[in-house]
Amino acid sequence: MSGPVKPRRAYDASRRRVQARANRAAVLAAARRLFLERGYAATTIGDVAGEAGVSAPTVYKVFANKPGLLKAVVDVAIVGDDEPVPLMEREFVQRNMAEPDPRTKLTMYAEHFRTTAERSMPLAMVVREAAASDPAAAEVWEQLQRERLTGMTAFAAHLKAGRHLRRGVTADEARDLLWTYTSPDLYDLLVHQRGWSRTRFATFQAAALIAALLPPEPPPG
Repeated sequence: MSGPVKPRRAYDASRRRVQARANRAAVLAAARRLFLERGYAATTIGDVAGEAGVSAPTVYKVFANKPGLLKAVVDVAIVGDDEPVPLMEREFVQRNMAEPDPRTKLTMYAEHFRTTAERSMPLAMVVREAAASDPAAAEVWEQLQRERLTGMTAFAAHLKAGRHLRRGVTADEARDLLWTYTSPDLYDLLVHQRGWSRTRFATFQAAALIAALLPPEPPPG
C-alpha cells in the first residue's frame, strides 16, 4: 500500500512576474545607457543583455528586436515610467484638461514638456541620427512622430472644444502649431545648438503657443 501522496506545491506565478518586471527594468536601463553612450548602430542586443545581467533570448522575448527595444526606451523616457497607463489617462493630462484657464493650461504644458524633454530628447536625437542610415530606426522615428501628432491632434481638439482658440484658428491649424513647437528639431536647434537653458525654452514655448493660439488678453483697467 502506498503512502499518502504529497500535495503538489502551488505554482508561484507572482514570483515569476516580479522577476520578469525586474529583468525588463534592468534591460531598459542598460539599453538607455548604451544607446546614449555608443549610439544605436554600435549597441547590440548582446551588449544590452550583458549590461543588464540577463540572456540575449530574454531581451528578444520581451522586446522582439533592437528597434522594439529602442522604441520602449524612448516611451519610458517620455512618460517617466514603464507602467501600462494610456497617455490620456496620465495624471498630468487629466490635470491639464481640468485647468479652466487656457494661458495657464499652455504654460503648464510647456513646463511639463521641459521636464519630459530632459529625459527624452537625448534619446530622440539618437533615434533621429540612426534613422538617417537604418530603415528600422527610421520606422521608429516615424512612429514617434505619428504618436506626437496624435497627441497634438487631441490637445488641439480639447482647446477647440473649450472655445479657447482665437477666432480664425482652426483645430487643424492649432494641431500644426502645437506639432511645430513641440518638435525635437526645434528643441535641438535652440537648446543643444544655441545653448538655451531648458527653462528658457519652456518660457519661449509657452509664450509662442499663447500668442499663436489664444485671443489677446484684454487691456487692464
